[in-house]
Amino acid sequence: MAAIKLCINCLFLCLIGIASADSANKLRPDFYNLQCPLALQTIKEEGCDASILLKDTQNFTGEQSGVPDTGSTNGTDIIERIKGRLEKLCPGVVSCADIVAVAARDSIVAQGGPSWNVGLGRRDSTTANISAVSTDLPSPFMNLSQLLATFAKKNFTAKEMVAFTGVHTVGFVRCLFFRTRIYNESNIDPSYARSLQAKCPFVGGDDNLAPLDRSTPHRFDNAYYKNLVVKKGLLHSDQELYNGGSTDSIVEFYASNALHFRRDFANTAIKMGNFGPLTGTHGQIRKQCSKVN
Repeated sequence: MAAIKLCINCLFLCLIGIASADSANKLRPDFYNLQCPLALQTIKEEGCDASILLKDTQNFTGEQSGVPDTGSTNGTDIIERIKGRLEKLCPGVVSCADIVAVAARDSIVAQGGPSWNVGLGRRDSTTANISAVSTDLPSPFMNLSQLLATFAKKNFTAKEMVAFTGVHTVGFVRCLFFRTRIYNESNIDPSYARSLQAKCPFVGGDDNLAPLDRSTPHRFDNAYYKNLVVKKGLLHSDQELYNGGSTDSIVEFYASNALHFRRDFANTAIKMGNFGPLTGTHGQIRKQCSKVN
């Protein structure tokens, strides 16, 4: 579960690409076929630009310190283990960024979600972008207009935003990020709020966890949207998707059309993973994912 939690957050972090791919260096699924043919199998067995994996150094603050990701990347050790195996198989070939991208897809599939072809050939960043994490990453406290603006910066439509946010059908969140909602907001089912208050006290318990999808937290399905319709979204930003605004009809559509959600989610995951990767001679292939070479 740790790897799944990490990879879901890394899907969001692919929004924060700061370099563009050269047209001659497009990502492609067969990138490692000759140089490291066992790469995908190795990643799958163990269960972006990988800047989320960098720890703090004297020169920069790593993105693991960023909000809202603090405490959410507890699968980095698994990514490091995968990297270690790949370095033995084919040293200096497979980037940490590609490991994260493939592991993200595999984690969704393992939870019963859709699969998609992951374009490969990313290279790893040589620094982290803590300011971008803090300002560009969707926050659990954002309202609908802020969410739409954040995704629009990366050319995501409202429908694509709602489809991609459906990743919240799996995973857990710390009490710190939903406390205000369950004690202060009115657009929440009262019994649902009370059940969460038992896990998340008004004071203390910041690290206590609750599932993003109360119905099927370990299965990738469309229950997340069904929960929103009955005011059982865990995060403020979740319920904002269904709160009398412009995205209500999209939520209702996915709540009643599971197959459409799976298809649209896969398409948005591809779009997310292709946003601004480092390729060609940009960046590096890290030997260890948590630090630059």
